[in-house]
Amino acid sequence: MTAPFAVVTPGSAAPGATAPATPKNLPHTGGEANPSAEALRARFGAAIERVDVVWGETTVYVQGARLLEIVRWLHDDPAQQYDYLSDVTAVEHRDLDQPLEVVWHLRSLPFRRFLRVKVRIAKGEKLEVDSVWPVYKGADWLEREAYDMFGIDFRGHPDMRRILMWESFKEGYPLRKDFPLRGRFSRSEQLRQALDQDPEARYSMEELSVADAFEDLPPDMRERLASGEKVGE
Repeated sequence: MTAPFAVVTPGSAAPGATAPATPKNLPHTGGEANPSAEALRARFGAAIERVDVVWGETTVYVQGARLLEIVRWLHDDPAQQYDYLSDVTAVEHRDLDQPLEVVWHLRSLPFRRFLRVKVRIAKGEKLEVDSVWPVYKGADWLEREAYDMFGIDFRGHPDMRRILMWESFKEGYPLRKDFPLRGRFSRSEQLRQALDQDPEARYSMEELSVADAFEDLPPDMRERLASGEKVGE
């Protein structure tokens, strides 16, 4: 028997937590930093490259080589408890000499904190960084989207392939600044390539096994499903 599900009340771990309120009159820069930023500096030293506070949100720039270690600590440490990964994305600046930034949005529900973590990848370096999937299983599709749109390879991801475009998409990465608005091929060539795709090629064997499970259902249930009968509604 599994342990009972424990409901986490946002802010419940913070001493003297009050009801949430929308902050007002925040300075553009230089506001009060998330206390996790100072804890990160104390723990990881030079691996924390920079801390910015913009409109009340704290961004921590970290060394790519220690990203997974840092994220795991933020998740596991009782004084941090960043238990929710809400997004993985990237930023490429118009000035292509600026580093591309890989971005993770972390939330600590028990402490009601938000932290943005960034790793910068300089021009000319391989677009590669550690996957946080070993810590947050929800990173699976989020990292695949960042790979699909920006071409970032997440080391250690269990299934690194496109998720929005088809797997043999040849035009590059649509959210990169060098990607032309109309694509690199003519509309007719884009259509031809899309129609040539095998829809089942987009699914892994694990996903296809869900369809195979139909054969393991009891005969009467298979019969009802095959007839189009609506169940569970």
